[in-house]
Amino acid sequence: MTAPLDVLVVGAGPTGLALATQLRACETPFRIVDRSLDRARESRAPAIQPRTLEMLSAFGVADDLVDRGSTAVRLHLHLPRRVLHVPVFDVGCDDTPYPFLLFLPQSETEATLTAHLAERDVTVERGTELVSAEPEGEYVTCRIRRRDGTEETVRARYVVGCDGAHSTVRSRAGIAFEGYAYPQTFLLADLEADGLEQGTAHTYLTAAGMLFFFPLGTPATWRMIAMHPPGAPGGEVTLDLLQQIADDWTPDEPSLHDPVWMTSFRIHNRGATHYRKGPFFLAGDAAHIHSPAGGQGMNTGIQDALNLGWKLAHVCRGAAPEELLETYEAERAPVGHGVRRLTDRAFTVGTSGHPVLRLARTRLAPHLAPLLLRATAARARLFRTVSELGIHYRRGPASATGPHRPRQGPRAGDRLPDTPAGLQRRIAGPGYHLLLTGPAHPWPQDLPLGERHGLLSVHRLGTRSPWPGVTHALVRPDGYVGYLARGTDLTGLRAHLDRWLPAPGTGGRRRSGEGLSRGR
Repeated sequence: MTAPLDVLVVGAGPTGLALATQLRACETPFRIVDRSLDRARESRAPAIQPRTLEMLSAFGVADDLVDRGSTAVRLHLHLPRRVLHVPVFDVGCDDTPYPFLLFLPQSETEATLTAHLAERDVTVERGTELVSAEPEGEYVTCRIRRRDGTEETVRARYVVGCDGAHSTVRSRAGIAFEGYAYPQTFLLADLEADGLEQGTAHTYLTAAGMLFFFPLGTPATWRMIAMHPPGAPGGEVTLDLLQQIADDWTPDEPSLHDPVWMTSFRIHNRGATHYRKGPFFLAGDAAHIHSPAGGQGMNTGIQDALNLGWKLAHVCRGAAPEELLETYEAERAPVGHGVRRLTDRAFTVGTSGHPVLRLARTRLAPHLAPLLLRATAARARLFRTVSELGIHYRRGPASATGPHRPRQGPRAGDRLPDTPAGLQRRIAGPGYHLLLTGPAHPWPQDLPLGERHGLLSVHRLGTRSPWPGVTHALVRPDGYVGYLARGTDLTGLRAHLDRWLPAPGTGGRRRSGEGLSRGR
């Protein structure tokens, strides 16, 4: 039996890899295992949202992803009798360094994160599955089995299930996965398509349903997604069937050829009843699955991981109380519920065979869509939702506003905007950041706030304050504002820090092990 770990990460898709990236940055002892022998080679999730890139930028990963992907993608909405050129990212994105949707196959996202970990001496243990996990005192005793049949017993303080819709961790924890499956079957293929405008995402809205072509670049130029036509033969997906759909549902009649990957799938809308049960946590598809409408799935999972990772690291380090881990479900479960609700509505409107919705797609949409697209306020709100920049934790237990609430600017629980120039990047790191804004302060240069485990840094923004009326704000490691107030009274700030980042020797837990994950 090896030395105890702080965290065992089960599943090495984008969610598990993102969690491992943060744990490594925080120097938390962990291992990451996955039953698959290799990472994903298919494209799967095709895009990364701005908020995900913001959060990954703290680890130096975002720019590598941008270099691999495509940002110059336009959206064409093909309606009956007209084509709309949709300006998606021209409003509502002036406070992010990533004002675009990054088209990048999931396989490339996983490759980038895996390479980042390898450069930091972390090896993903592939071909290794979790067989059993039993809480015993302070640790969970886990039995893992490799593809050659050999087994190992691993003890970990916490086990995180990033292992997908059929999560073994969720099963071992006894957490229910409730929801339903949609009746439609969908077809997916990565292939070549002659006749489509390059660098453009094409959406065809028809009476029969919706057809999508997304630009990928690799492993093929295009990703095609379509609903299986009623009455069409089932069974194996063929190029002839896909070509027939393209001929019937588009006026362009693109010529399809050289498929790299073709499959059929069903879509589910399900969620875990809890994101945590004792030492077990769930993230990504293990916690929620839904329609791919809006490109939210992989992004929500990565953000689950980056919400949880720093909390696990701080608690295991002894820098935060166990109570901090309770905020994970309190903050992320509402986000998961919201994404499921949003994607369900979009999916129903786009695919339902109900006569009213069919009429809306074919007759009303061509007239209403141009009017809605001219409404910049509505478009900006849509962008903030889809890009996930609008996610906040205002009602979460780890968000608090001081007694003199600022009248303008962000609220506690909001994401830190990237102003003034490069603020997010300048304060990126594994700890908390205290921002002192406004004019000069009477406060001493060295604020008497305690050592705080080396996880509290002070930044004086002076007159470059992005928020009128706010004099001090505490930013969490994941880039959300935990506390803010105006005035020179630091009583509320001290109380907030004492609760979530107590001074050494006053709270938290001891570190369970030494050294970092080096793989096997």
